[in-house]
Parts: sequence; structure tokens; C-alpha cells
Amino acid sequence: MVRIYLLISFSIFTSGVWAQQTFTERLTEDVDGQGTVSVFQSEEITRMVNGETVNISFDEPKINGNQGLSDESGTGTNVNASVRKMKIVGYRIQVYAGGNSRASRDQAKEMAIKVKERYADLSVYTSFQSPRWLCRVGDFRTIEEADSMLRKMREANDFEEASIVKSYIQISY
Repeated sequence: MVRIYLLISFSIFTSGVWAQQTFTERLTEDVDGQGTVSVFQSEEITRMVNGETVNISFDEPKINGNQGLSDESGTGTNVNASVRKMKIVGYRIQVYAGGNSRASRDQAKEMAIKVKERYADLSVYTSFQSPRWLCRVGDFRTIEEADSMLRKMREANDFEEASIVKSYIQISY
């Protein structure tokens, strides 16, 4: 009877110790006769691995020094690193779809500049999605919002070839 009591007490004690240790603490713990593990990662990744909730941000970069223009391929430098963003499914207005040539890339960037000049409040994204260069604008949560902006653009005789496309959009939080 005493053995059972000791066994139960020991198992409760050890489970309490394991419950207080995080995964990365157990991973990096010194154990005689075994190698050592060093973990070099950001604090957000450590919290995510240990099962804590983490807010992930997406900062918009700029293209060729043009403020506010963004490149979905992830190249460029951060425009505003303090704004936290996340991606959700929404809608964008596609104002240009070209080929896969350098001229098409230049046209996509020219179109991005043209949109930014006329609609400064819209986010502009140029990207290469094989086999073509694309220029898309806006981060609209609903198709109604995107349609309203598309109608304004068409009424002003701007971007008559534009259309609404479903896309991942970036929202601030």
C-alpha cells in the first residue's frame, strides 16, 4: 500500500514539473551523456512553438523608392514597420495583366504609379504570377466595396480594362 502511495505521489510530482517546463526549455535542458541544443530564434517564434498565441504582422515594402507602392513578392524595404497587418481573403481591383517580359514588368510598374497618382489612398501591388505581371489595387473586405471603387474608376474614364479579383488582402489591426 505504501508503494502505491509513493508511486502515485511521485507521478503527480513529476507531471507537475513537466507541465511547468515549456517545449524549448525541455529541448535546451542540459542532460548528462547527451549533446546540447542551442535555439536561436525570435521571441514570437518561441511563443508560437510553446503554444502561446502570437500576432503575425505583414509590413508593406516599397518599390524603387515610390512611397506606398508595394511588391507582393516581398522584395524591398519596409515602409512602416510599426503598422501590424494580417492577411485575409478579400478582393482587389486588377488594373493590369501583361506578359512575362521586361516590358510588361515596366508597364505594370508604370500602371502602379498612375494609380497611386490618381487614387493616393489605395494600396498598390505589383507582382509576377507566372506567366504574367500583374498590377492590383486596394484591400477590400467585400465585393461591394471593390465594386464601388471600380465604378468610380470607370466613371472617371480611368482603367477601363480593370476587373475585380478575389485575393488575399492585408488589413491593419
